[in-house]
Amino acid sequence: MEIRHLAQRIRAFRKLKGFTQQQLADESGISLAVLGAIERGNRRAEDQILNKIADVLGITLAELTQRDE
Repeated sequence: MEIRHLAQRIRAFRKLKGFTQQQLADESGISLAVLGAIERGNRRAEDQILNKIADVLGITLAELTQRDE
């Protein structure tokens, strides 16, 4: 999946679910700096991190990584 597309989806779901970056980072067990870099598309998220983010947001990994048609 394209890194920028995934970054946009993470940010959109985070905002839709009412999380700040700090809240999502804290609940996912990742640093704010890492989450910020992922959301800006400057860092590729490892599968383990994506799973944690999806869990906290209450969505599936498939929903998070889904490609728009």
